[in-house]
Amino acid sequence: MQRRIIFPARIGALVLFFLLLSWSCSQSAPEIRYGALELVYYENGGNPTERFTFFVLPQDNDGAEDLEELWLYHDWDGLSWRLSSGDWITQTVDGNLWIGSRAIAMEDDAPLPRGQFRAVLVDKGGSRSERLLSFDAPPERRREFPLLSISGDRYRIVSRYPEQNLLIYDDQGVYLLTVSPPALEGNISALGFPSQAESVSLWSRDPARSVSAFTDIVPLHD
Repeated sequence: MQRRIIFPARIGALVLFFLLLSWSCSQSAPEIRYGALELVYYENGGNPTERFTFFVLPQDNDGAEDLEELWLYHDWDGLSWRLSSGDWITQTVDGNLWIGSRAIAMEDDAPLPRGQFRAVLVDKGGSRSERLLSFDAPPERRREFPLLSISGDRYRIVSRYPEQNLLIYDDQGVYLLTVSPPALEGNISALGFPSQAESVSLWSRDPARSVSAFTDIVPLHD
């Protein structure tokens, strides 16, 4: 019977090939440099619902394209939310790339849990890192829901939140920009809205408590 001989040089080449392959899959584990949770109340036609805005600042020496999954766990209640690289959204702040979601929610729009959460970031090689996040807002809203009204060229905001923002949309409901009004009421024409602006919503925030509220969209024209 004839035997097939594999020469040492070929063995060395195969070993080198598999070493390079495993090295290319993941040269380093990802890291979560920072994570943030913000509770957002949505007016929802007078029946406010809760959503978490959840973002992390990742670091991976293999590049952002090596990241595959981002998980948010609430271990006490046995809850988890999974975001794949195709699910999460990205935003760049001061040159740093953040990944996450603005739509973390419970089934049937039940209130979200409070307390300690765990963020877990996984790369394509299966390496992972985690970071603990705490969110301790009261289980119920302590402020009345903010109000935005439009009448002709006048706007009026009623809000107990310390920060107000107006989000502007076109006739298709596509977001255009955010404007911070100088006062709780005044002339719309003085705010510098673009000509294609057709509707607006109010985003009231309390950055110190990581809580905010979105009103329903209000048309700018009768």
